[in-house]
Amino acid sequence: MNRISFNDGWQARPKVNPFAELSGTAVEYRPVTLPHDAMIEQDRVVPQGAATMENGAGAYFPGGAFEYRKTFFVPEEHRGKRIFFEFEGVYRDATVHLNGDYAGQRPYGYSHFHIDADRFLRFGQDNEIRVEARAHRDSRWYTGAGIYRDTWMLIGATARIALDGVRVTTPDIDRDRAVVEVAVTVDNDSLAIRTLDLATEIRDAGGVVVAGDVSKITVLPGEPATARTRLYVLDPALWSTDSPMLHTCHLRLGEDGEEVDAGDVTFGIRSLQLDPRSGLQVNGRTVKLRGACVHHDNGVLGAATFARAEERRVELLKDAGFNAIRMAHHPMSRAMLDACDRLGVLVMDEAFDMWTSAKSEFDYSLHFPEWWERDIEAMVAKDVNHPSVVMYSIGNEIPEAGTAAGAFWARRLAEKVRSLDGTRFVTNGVNNMLAVLPEVLKARQRSRGTEAAGEEAGEQAGIDEQAGINTVMADAGDMMNKVAVSDLVTERTAESYAVLDVAGMNYSESRYALDRDLFPGRIIVGAETFPTRIDGNWKLVEKYDHVIGDFTWTGWDYLGEVGIGRPQYLTPESPRPVHVAPYPHLLAGCGDLDITGHRRPVSYYREIVFGLRAAPYVAVRRPQHHGKTWGGSPWAWSDAVSSWTWPGYEGSPITVEVYAGADEVELLVNGGSLGRRPAGEAQRFRAEFETVHAPGDLVAIAYRGGAEIGRHLLRTAEGPCRLRAESDRPVITDTGGDLAFVTITLTDERGTLQPAADRPVRVDVSGAGVLAGFGSAAPASEERFDAAEHRTYEGRALAVLRPTGPGRIRLLVSAPGCDPVELSVAVG
Repeated sequence: MNRISFNDGWQARPKVNPFAELSGTAVEYRPVTLPHDAMIEQDRVVPQGAATMENGAGAYFPGGAFEYRKTFFVPEEHRGKRIFFEFEGVYRDATVHLNGDYAGQRPYGYSHFHIDADRFLRFGQDNEIRVEARAHRDSRWYTGAGIYRDTWMLIGATARIALDGVRVTTPDIDRDRAVVEVAVTVDNDSLAIRTLDLATEIRDAGGVVVAGDVSKITVLPGEPATARTRLYVLDPALWSTDSPMLHTCHLRLGEDGEEVDAGDVTFGIRSLQLDPRSGLQVNGRTVKLRGACVHHDNGVLGAATFARAEERRVELLKDAGFNAIRMAHHPMSRAMLDACDRLGVLVMDEAFDMWTSAKSEFDYSLHFPEWWERDIEAMVAKDVNHPSVVMYSIGNEIPEAGTAAGAFWARRLAEKVRSLDGTRFVTNGVNNMLAVLPEVLKARQRSRGTEAAGEEAGEQAGIDEQAGINTVMADAGDMMNKVAVSDLVTERTAESYAVLDVAGMNYSESRYALDRDLFPGRIIVGAETFPTRIDGNWKLVEKYDHVIGDFTWTGWDYLGEVGIGRPQYLTPESPRPVHVAPYPHLLAGCGDLDITGHRRPVSYYREIVFGLRAAPYVAVRRPQHHGKTWGGSPWAWSDAVSSWTWPGYEGSPITVEVYAGADEVELLVNGGSLGRRPAGEAQRFRAEFETVHAPGDLVAIAYRGGAEIGRHLLRTAEGPCRLRAESDRPVITDTGGDLAFVTITLTDERGTLQPAADRPVRVDVSGAGVLAGFGSAAPASEERFDAAEHRTYEGRALAVLRPTGPGRIRLLVSAPGCDPVELSVAVG
């Protein structure tokens, strides 16, 4: 089918009750270009009373209902053709009307769906499409709202390749050749039996045809038919994380010598194997998953899913040492899947965060019993041709996983996935403590002296009755792992794990060794783990063949779940960490990379643990907190910054962290040695030095076997502050969701960052583009991402430019006390 972008020419507004409009309440539509996040444009709401998980989950953004409309012309020559609209994602509870008539709906905000449109259209004249979306207390993180992914208009003949109707598999691969099986479903909406010619070609990355075939397919009216073709590619170039070679399957459907339909599908030739001895194998080689969990928002863009934003995230995550992404906790965008295919990153794609038990007042559990099957079908149809996808996750931390009903649902979901795609593996992110939560709550009651029966329940769940729930929350990592190895968890989760190919375990590394003996056939992945425990977790991944990888929470910071990873210090007034940060906190604060894509110290630490970085890395704890008692959660890294610029703290005590895989590290301040300290695995890959801040040079040197293997230099910024702006690419395109990401920094004359010189920065955009988003990684701020002025955070900000046509985008950046800078990006 002819696939035409339908992103331009829309208008949007908060939905208004028609009776209110009759009474004089008017809310004007305003022009928007898709993808569009309506929620990020709203003013955040200061909660009444204390911050709670409910109001902090969405970063204090209000919910609401939003309305989109677009007028478009349909020519008379389209009469008799088949016309569909495709929405890659509308959050949430979408309803679609065409020319005032109801045309379809989709409750789930992460599934792509199609609207069968031609019966509603008026040919030879203008038409109107209207889409409504609603979001209100239905998620545990920031979701955004509206038509936040791409839209398409699809136009085809009555006989055509079906929507999502091509599936390419590579069931048999050896050194000399690969079997490529292409299954094509053809629809026939005419009134006659049609016999068509189907030409299939396989092309390599250079466009050379490496295999082909022509066959006939007869299709009865209203009864789809499937043609299967087996092709043989000699000396195939295989897809892998190190060499992501892609092929294209080109299809041409013809009748009486005329082309009826055509299409291309990109795929990769690769094999997957799984067993407890060799773990996960790609093309016969064992791969340990260095995984990152990510949410779907794009930071200063909100939830708007631009292809370049997705690609940039994948690029930066891979550059940071990750080779796998878990999309948490919903299906991944098509744009990110494409990027993972091109860049060589493996994917665990996840279906749901809830099944029948609600986690929020108005979440998808209200629709799950009716819609789950269609949403599983949509996820698999989207993923099936992507070589990057190796696992489907059917859920995350499902409360009912420890019950018989939950095991029934797990089996039902897993078998549905396998019926649609038997070439990949099925997992489920199980939180073992949540699976026995009723017993945990009984133990809590016991600690309050209200239920004698709670004592036995607590013992079965491995809970210290005297500790109480406050200790459980304060030391969540230890408590989750203690509960995870209890006999109660072993018994309650046995069937839920048995229905899976890979047992996904959240925060349960204590089971890795145990399950090797209890369940010899069980293969495990750490589906969600604490960033502060990566050294121990990775040691277990490398030690045990049946443990195939680790996915940290999270690889990229995100909006919502505010403050779970923020630094906290205990005081007599606040003797325990507080899980939810108060308004105006905005971010979770637990990503290896912040929302602008800047790598935080934990990212370099992880790279060292993975064995991917030889040089040491230096991070300095903020001197204003020296001597305080740390109280961060297991998601919180130390409050350290890779900087030796601390104005006002000259001569003050300061702690320096050095991360290294070496035997020992030496720290020098202005050439004077503070001595050597052991490092490496035995020291959790870190050494700490106490000193006083002295402006100048701070150098860490790593040694192995007495020889230097690398060093890291930090230098104090000096002199006037300069403003710098740098685009990620000098040339972009005006199609395909492209963007320019401009990093704005405050530095000295030598280019050394000035993290203590934060100030408001203004950006003015002219020419062939507009400002799509502007902001920083400040964890707490009342500033907006759609404003032209924003304060830097630790000397950094990010401006995102969206092209509006060919030409040049001009950006003028200004800030008090700095000379303005100009930047130009070409749009081709």
